[in-house]
Amino acid sequence: MRIPCPFCGSRDSREFVHRGDAGPVRPADGSDAEAMFEYVYQRSNPAGLIREHWYHAQGCRNWIVVERDTRTHAVSGGAWPDTAR
Repeated sequence: MRIPCPFCGSRDSREFVHRGDAGPVRPADGSDAEAMFEYVYQRSNPAGLIREHWYHAQGCRNWIVVERDTRTHAVSGGAWPDTAR
């Protein structure tokens, strides 16, 4: 699988560390325990296009957001986290 790093270009996925779904947003400070439980444990597992965090450990050492189809592992893009939303 090739991952398009915005800084280094297209690279093999073995250069990266996968963190997971980029969609969930951490609850604000002072949120109740149920909100934190939902954030940590209640994740969806969609079949199709998903946005994920990947860390380019063997390259530029930056976090990027990658769009990947979970059914085929086809990667359709990569961007810096602040521009990916």
